[in-house]
Amino acid sequence: MVTETRHPLLSVVVPVHGVQAHLHQCLDSILDGLDAADAADVELIAVDDASPDRCGELLRAYAARRPAVRTVTLPSNVGLGLARNAGLDEATGRYVWFVDSDDWLPPGSLAAVLRRLRADEPDVLLLDHLRVHHDGRLETDASSPLLRGVDGCVRLADRPQLLRVQHTAWNKVVRRPFLTELGLRFHPGWYEDIPFSHPLLIAAERIAVLDQVCYRYRQGRPGAITSTRSDRHLDAFDQYDRLFGWLAAARPGDARLHAELFALMVSHLLVVVGNDHRMPPELRRAFFRRVAGHYRRYRPAGGYPRPGGVGGLKHRLVAANSYPAYAALRAAHRIAGRLRPAHPVVVEPVSAGPAAVPAAAPGVLAGRR
Repeated sequence: MVTETRHPLLSVVVPVHGVQAHLHQCLDSILDGLDAADAADVELIAVDDASPDRCGELLRAYAARRPAVRTVTLPSNVGLGLARNAGLDEATGRYVWFVDSDDWLPPGSLAAVLRRLRADEPDVLLLDHLRVHHDGRLETDASSPLLRGVDGCVRLADRPQLLRVQHTAWNKVVRRPFLTELGLRFHPGWYEDIPFSHPLLIAAERIAVLDQVCYRYRQGRPGAITSTRSDRHLDAFDQYDRLFGWLAAARPGDARLHAELFALMVSHLLVVVGNDHRMPPELRRAFFRRVAGHYRRYRPAGGYPRPGGVGGLKHRLVAANSYPAYAALRAAHRIAGRLRPAHPVVVEPVSAGPAAVPAAAPGVLAGRR
């Protein structure tokens, strides 16, 4: 008699490196509070990416106590994207969710995700999140309102604004056979989410939205990419080359998508070049020149939806490859910003449901990855 092996509905892949202070909070937030049926439908795959601290030891002890946890130990550090690939290779669930090990899930998030996966059976399930600052302040993402009012499953053609939702892997739960069909993997280098997240939404036939805060995104952790000054931020250009290469092969001649992705690329690269926490001052001019090069390389022949206001002015300065004017504008904008009153603290909502999510504060989009 042959017994059919039952696979879980969801595999949660957690790459781990240098986060021993936050590791247990992350893992507990995934597994705690599930009823027996939900617990049986979840596996957690933690990937020790040659962590230099005690993470490997902590993972082994944790897995010994929790049968739903499997560990993968990498002999050398490969980076976030390739560590996710290693976890994906071990996943057996119908869906996969990539959760970063310095972040965590609010109570009830995983149960809500499982309910939506069972009900809608999407290719991609989009989730809302909150940013958590070191002082405990909570902040919504400027793209969060784009998740409102989506019932059932849609295609990107029905809701094109979904392409502008934060382009990270952790706010998307993906059907694993769909990933296999697309042949999508994470590439090495920083900003590995760029050529992964956009193709998911473009290719999906069934996109569902869980308009609920299901993820807490930690801000300002020492060692995080978004808090590290490095020339590795230049990796973003290779990742955008991969994205536009995929687009040319998968959607040749799609001028609308090309224009939309181009606008997102320029705005994102301008965020990186202007961010003091990421960009070493001595590299800012060279990075700006690279942005101008990508602008010329990928600019749509029929134009694109350039933003208004100061953002649109920065786009025009990139088009002109005018770093001195950009630097002057940036300095003036920073002085004006220091003169404005600080945004008020956002009080943590009592409920994690959609009605409790505060409105997006102006300018939050500037903090995108």
